[in-house]
This record gives sequence, C-alpha cells and structure tokens, in this order.
Amino acid sequence: MRLTLYLFLGILLAGLNACTDQCKETRTFRQFTPVTLTIAQVRNGIQAEQPRTLVNPGKIYTKDGFLLINEIKEGIHVIDNRNPSSPKMVAFLRIPGNGDMAIRNNVLYADSYMDLVAFDISDVQNIRELNRVKDVFPNGQFDGGFWSINAQQAIINDQKVEYVTQTVQTNCENTLTNGGCPNCMFWDMRGGVVQNFNSVQSGANAPAPSTNGTGGSMARFTLYDNYLYTVSQSDMQLFDIKTPSDPKPGNKINLGWGIETIFPYKDKLFIGAQSGMHIYDNSNPEKPVRMSTFEHARVCDPVVVHEDKAYVTLRSGSPCQGFTNQLEVVDVSNLYNPRLLKTYPMKNPHGLGIDFPNLFICEGAYGLKTFNAADAMKIDQLEHLDGFHAFDVIPLGKSLLLIGMDGFYQYDYSNPKKLRLLSKIPVQRPYPAS
Repeated sequence: MRLTLYLFLGILLAGLNACTDQCKETRTFRQFTPVTLTIAQVRNGIQAEQPRTLVNPGKIYTKDGFLLINEIKEGIHVIDNRNPSSPKMVAFLRIPGNGDMAIRNNVLYADSYMDLVAFDISDVQNIRELNRVKDVFPNGQFDGGFWSINAQQAIINDQKVEYVTQTVQTNCENTLTNGGCPNCMFWDMRGGVVQNFNSVQSGANAPAPSTNGTGGSMARFTLYDNYLYTVSQSDMQLFDIKTPSDPKPGNKINLGWGIETIFPYKDKLFIGAQSGMHIYDNSNPEKPVRMSTFEHARVCDPVVVHEDKAYVTLRSGSPCQGFTNQLEVVDVSNLYNPRLLKTYPMKNPHGLGIDFPNLFICEGAYGLKTFNAADAMKIDQLEHLDGFHAFDVIPLGKSLLLIGMDGFYQYDYSNPKKLRLLSKIPVQRPYPAS
C-alpha cells in the first residue's frame, strides 16, 4: 500500500514538473533587418497619391472635419470625417520616414526622417510641398527600431520591421523571455470632398490668431503661439512659424534621454519621458524653461492634463523596459513641486485622453477603458471594451477617435457608461494579429 502511494506521488510530481518544463506559447515578435536609403531617395519620394488601405497605422490628428492617420514610415492617410458614421478615404500623402504631424491653418508639418516638410493642404486633391527644413533631425525611432543619418555618405541607416509568429517552449513560471530569438524584440501590442481645411474653429491652447488641429497623447509635435515644438529622444527643437508656409529652425533644448511625448496645456508644456514627466514654462514661447520633473520608475508614460491634475500612464513590455502598469494622478497645482495623489492598477496602458470628467485609457491588446475622473482619489471605471487593440485616443466633445493596430475606431460617448461604435476603418496587415 505504501509503495503504491509513493508511486502515485512520484507520477504526480513528474507531471507537475513536466508542466513547468514543457509549456508552449505562441508569440509575435518584431524582427529588425538593416536597410539603407539614400537621402536623395527620401527627398524625391514625397508624392500625393490615391487613397490606400491602412496597414501599419501610427499617430492620429484631426482638424476641421478631416482625419489624418500616419502610416508608419510611409506617409499620411487623409480622410474626410465630417460624417463620423461614414468616414471617406480621400488621399494618401507619401512621405518616407514619417511619424508625426501638426497643422496650422492650411499648412501641414510632417517629419521625413531628417527633414521637416511643410505642405499646402488647402486643396486635398492637390497637396503640394511648400518648404523643407533640411537635416534638422539627426536620428529617430520607429516601431522599436532606430535610424540615423550618415551625412558623409548621404545615406540613412534604418531598420525594416517584420512581424514573426513563433511557437516556443517556455518555463511555465517565466513567460517574459524573447523566445530565444536574438535579433527579435517582444512585440509591444500597441496608436463629395471638402477642399478647404481652414475654418472658424480655433485651437484651444494657441493665443496666436490662427487655427490649429488636435493630436493625441502620443504626439511628438505640438503647436503654441507662433512656434512648432518637436521632441526627439533627447531634445526639443523649436520652429518659428510666424509665416506658416516658411518654418525656420529656432532654439534647441536638451531634455535628457528617453523623451517620448509632448502635451501643451495653457502656457505650459508637459513632456513624457521614460524616467518621469518634465514640466516647462512656456510663457515665453521662444524659450521654454524647465520648472520641475516628476520622477517615476523607468517605463513609457504619455501624459494629459486638466486644470491642476496630470494623468500619466506607465506601462511595461516596451522599449522603455520596466514592469509597471498603472495610472498615476499627479497634483500639479504647484508646478515647481508636483506630487503623486494616487495610483490605479492597469493591464498595459498606452495613450489616454481627458474630456473632464471623462477619462479614456487605451490598454493596448486589452482594448479601451472609460472612467469618471471627477474625484481624483476615487476614479471609477465605467466601461471596458475589449477584443481589439487600442494605442491612442482623441476625445472631441462627444466623439472619440481611437487608433490601434487593428485600425481606426470612432465612438459616440454621449453616454460614457456605454460607448456607441460609429464607424471603423480596418487594417489589412500582411502579418498575423497577436
């Protein structure tokens, strides 16, 4: 009897060990392959084309009923969104090395690897290049891969991203490895035509007599007064746009490493970095001055602000490393001494948007969450929409714009407890969804 019991326990333990040793997991990885482009190829590659489908969408931007969606490193989709229930693809502006954008009046500013390019978009059927500020961005990052310019050889060293799905053997208790793929990086699941962009609608934060568009929390470009502000991984580069069609390089300010996003609020700039949130006084728009830094663990952290509260999301599983997934509410009533009020656990938060008291948080592969943020010490979740990927959002009154790896979604949030889907523009990706 005792021998039988020992045999049974031995078999049971062997089974448990087998589970630990032989777990299988299917994962999707980003695999980087070096590529080289000539500067001439990039500068001659800009062209207005017929509409195309979404494949690898990035940032979103909106102005006067138009929606712009970045196709990472490829260009910008222009969409007529006057009827949110039926958006219409209008054109595609091919811009090699594009990741960010901003609009002042009828002028679109977009990065093209090392250059800033200004476009006349007053006629969306005939978008044309106006001016170019050359060699102002020496390097950058797209989708986890870095690029840099070699001015001596007139080339750009970049990385082509391919998505590879593998079934790997893992330890059941440790599933955060890269599956033994040395050149891979674990995929962070993440962002009739009107002819005139100009309207009487004015940008909420711009004192200059002009109209600006609206970007999301993941933006690296923003506008204030007579300046365009752009942030790289380490610097803030200003451009004088008193004459919108002719941007001029302005001051360049070192911010430290790991800079990710920029969010303007009134006459202040809130800059998200991997190690914290920087606050800059922008009362002199030509020369922003650092006021303080709210520090946190090394993670990605976009930020939005309403009155004396800043809302910061921290996430793991990204190039920022770290293992923190949470929302932080920060008291910024004293801009020289920001202090943490409360943290709320999240799954894998990305971009966020505030239309007080409504707070929207993208949870990456876990969808979208809506909250009532009226009380900073008791933020209540109202709804969780899952089954899709959410990267960034822009709340516009009662309409919510959302971008993710699955495509573009538009919701009516008149009832923030039950969002109503208005429309969707899906992606047609050549790689499998995770």
